[in-house]
Amino acid sequence: MNDAIFPAGPPLAGHRPGPDNAAVGKGCGPRLRDGGQSAPPLRQQVFEHVRAEGIATRSGITRALGISGGMVTQLTADLIQRGLLEEVADPPRETGREGARGRPPTALRVVRDSGRVLGIKLSEDVHTAVITDFAGIERGAATRPSDHRPRDLYELTEEVAALVEAALEDAGPAAAPLAAVGVGLAGLIQHDTGTVAWSPFLARRGAPLKAALQERLGLPVHLDNDVNMLTLAELWFGAGRRKTDFAVVTIEQGVGMGLVLGNRLYRGAGGMGLELGHTKVQLDGALCRCGRRGCLEAYVADYALLREAATALAPGSVAQVAPEDMLDRLFDEAKAGNRAAATIFRRAGRYLSLGLSNVVQLFDPELIILSGARMRYDYLYAEEVLAEMSAQALDDQRPAARVEIHAWGDLVWARGATALALSVETDRLLGEAAS
Repeated sequence: MNDAIFPAGPPLAGHRPGPDNAAVGKGCGPRLRDGGQSAPPLRQQVFEHVRAEGIATRSGITRALGISGGMVTQLTADLIQRGLLEEVADPPRETGREGARGRPPTALRVVRDSGRVLGIKLSEDVHTAVITDFAGIERGAATRPSDHRPRDLYELTEEVAALVEAALEDAGPAAAPLAAVGVGLAGLIQHDTGTVAWSPFLARRGAPLKAALQERLGLPVHLDNDVNMLTLAELWFGAGRRKTDFAVVTIEQGVGMGLVLGNRLYRGAGGMGLELGHTKVQLDGALCRCGRRGCLEAYVADYALLREAATALAPGSVAQVAPEDMLDRLFDEAKAGNRAAATIFRRAGRYLSLGLSNVVQLFDPELIILSGARMRYDYLYAEEVLAEMSAQALDDQRPAARVEIHAWGDLVWARGATALALSVETDRLLGEAAS
């Protein structure tokens, strides 16, 4: 049976994958190599290894990639000439024989001013943006208030443009202009085309958001589901840097899922897979905001809890109360012994355990990260929930799936969007087409 294991410390304890990673020499990006048929050219592998390490020696690159020292010298010289890598003092952990021979010890790092990208997270509460350089170091950020109503395409595009302007102002003057923008938002997103099949932010289905943003900003734009952005944040800056297979499940206004398989983000054939919140847990069940019935998020997400809050709270106490405040009040009542309030959360937890057991059974991830604003409601990850998740999966003696709770803020989602932009820009600069 799969017993979920929590990290030591309080339920919400853990690292924060933030902008300090690269700044202190820890680098950014996956730490494990992709040895599949789709592995990038050697020159790109060298660059990505240096970026992931933060600071790397040529001998370290030789060992990590399994190529000759002469090839490493040739490839790093090319990357230096292109202005993407630079030589720096050899870090103490790497000094040794090179210095002993009287040669100045040198290592390599990404030239931080060689380029910048911007990542955006669109939310029903607040829009956030982060600017990072090509080394993954944060250079600026901005937030703007949002609301829960659908917009037309023009209005949302103007909101994004104002957010980009604010982030650029916060970053200040820079040697390199923005190279690309990554945008994450909730909904069914066709990543390859940049079309939004459905989103709570847009009144129109099938909106060509990528094209509209590119025309308005004058920059390449890369669009994806927001949970994929959070998953990239874990893969590039967080707990997933040394994991080949892990899942991220988020609970906020909806229920989302991101998945890394073989050290790569998995999207499905059409780029719209892994919609865990819209898998069915009850035939002809509760109405979901997508317009269908019986979806998981119709029992677990914010609006599902709010739908039943009035039955558990005192009559008249929910009038003119903001949704966030009402959820907090419902949770406080549950903790204080209100059986009706506690039942609402426990019911949501049972449905969540069903969804998580399906994730375990289908993908067998090494790690499941539960994230999002609702992770502060411990009913959703109580021992009973995780025990039921294990009980519903086959008892097939597989290794235990580790479960961690990460309650990051919106800026981390935006940093994941910078990872998308960095990844695409790296492919453009150093991939096969640029060879």
